[in-house]
Amino acid sequence: MTIDHDLDERLMALEIKASYAEDLLERLDLIIIRQQDQIDRLQREVQRLRQPIGDQDNAGQRNPRDELPPHY
Repeated sequence: MTIDHDLDERLMALEIKASYAEDLLERLDLIIIRQQDQIDRLQREVQRLRQPIGDQDNAGQRNPRDELPPHY
């Protein structure tokens, strides 16, 4: 009977470890999903911030007087 008891204890320990591993995997999966959403939002924000800079570079007909300080 001790062999059956030892086997049951080992099986129970493995089931507990597998349960913890599954829980950890699910939590890590949720973290990865949130991080990917954040990366996507940041990439869109960077693209949005780059857009006006590109528009200014293309506007070559600027008047130098527009860049003078107001006291001139």
